[in-house]
Amino acid sequence: MTNKFPANLKYLLENETISVVIPAYRVEETIEMVIQKIPSWVNHIIVVDDASPDSTSEHVMNATDPRLTLKKHSKNGGVGKAMLTGYQAALDLDSTIVFKVDGDDQSPLEYMTQMILPILLGKADFTKGNRFQFLGEIRQMPLIRRIGNLSLSFITKMASGYWNIFDPTNGFTCISTDIINLINKDRLHDRYFFESSMLIELNLLRALIVDVPTPARYQGEKSSLSITKTLLEFPFLLFKGFIRRIMIQYFLLDFSIGSIYLLSGIFLSLFGTVWGAWAWNTSIISNIPATTGTVMIAAMPIILGFQLLLQAISFDIQQVPEKIRSEMRSRKIAD
Repeated sequence: MTNKFPANLKYLLENETISVVIPAYRVEETIEMVIQKIPSWVNHIIVVDDASPDSTSEHVMNATDPRLTLKKHSKNGGVGKAMLTGYQAALDLDSTIVFKVDGDDQSPLEYMTQMILPILLGKADFTKGNRFQFLGEIRQMPLIRRIGNLSLSFITKMASGYWNIFDPTNGFTCISTDIINLINKDRLHDRYFFESSMLIELNLLRALIVDVPTPARYQGEKSSLSITKTLLEFPFLLFKGFIRRIMIQYFLLDFSIGSIYLLSGIFLSLFGTVWGAWAWNTSIISNIPATTGTVMIAAMPIILGFQLLLQAISFDIQQVPEKIRSEMRSRKIAD
């Protein structure tokens, strides 16, 4: 795999300004190597030193690449804060497309061409790597990370509404700056939940996301993401994101058949559950078995409610964005 841009597609780079943002924390051993791998068709390389206690900044300054811009945080803010600093720097440089690349050399930069092409061709607003399509190489990923990614993928699909993507915590991404300008940056998580919060906000914009198969690359480094935090905080944050997305998408911005499925399913399920619990408690206290009719009054709403909730999920799956949101990109394709 090479990052040499195909000669027959170089016209796509005309009038584009492409930036790479590298959030950097404790990457003194790898940051220069990452910078050296950035292909020549990238216009700007923005490294954000997130108050790294090592010599990361010194190593960045040792790199002689004229495309380099170094931003330094006086206080560690997390990958989300670093990316917002980088995105703003890219906007200040009039960038039209921005990559997010890890500073620890985990991002397979040889796939940057594959990442940017869907955006250049007007087939995506945002692309992200998917390590799980390389089944042979996924074994390189530490087992605990593999289990965590697989476990979180389903609830992230539900929370974000992007049922067609996988590997939600993958930090190798590419985005049109049209979308960066539209996204609610105040809702993006400062730290480890950044990628997942990004997906939730992108769906509220109805941005089109495309997964790009990229291999896993691990060299024995320890993850800065706490397993305890992942297990305890990710589900809660995803649930909050899910509730917010549903309220905005189905009750604030629109009211559709999916909204009716959801409301009816919740009401019937709750009614059947509450009625059944009351009838069961009454039967225990009185020692009189519940009648068939009483049982059916509880069972039927639960069954119907469950079916309606399944219909709501099915409807939500069908609502995955299929057209690009970027107006700038749409005009370029039309021209």
